[in-house]
Amino acid sequence: MKLYSLIGVFALAGAPCLAEPTHSGGMLESCIPCHGLDGIARDAEVPNLAGQNEAYLLNQLRAFHQGRRIHKEMLYMSRKMTDEDMQALAAYFSSLPPR
Repeated sequence: MKLYSLIGVFALAGAPCLAEPTHSGGMLESCIPCHGLDGIARDAEVPNLAGQNEAYLLNQLRAFHQGRRIHKEMLYMSRKMTDEDMQALAAYFSSLPPR
């Protein structure tokens, strides 16, 4: 049984795309309900973020945060994000494999 536990630990350690961004301030948890941990939305009306261009994602997060891009939910979700949070989230979602 210890061998299986050890294998599980190493398997998770080798999957960086499942780890929360280091400096996101816990913001990833807020993104998961709509955009999914894997960056693939469960709702057809919500965009997939997996594999999206990092600079594009960062610019969009900044636009939501500053009110330049109007979307009620995203304005609310981004209101407390720091630029460091946005950079970490953009890097995370862009690193995921697209589908």
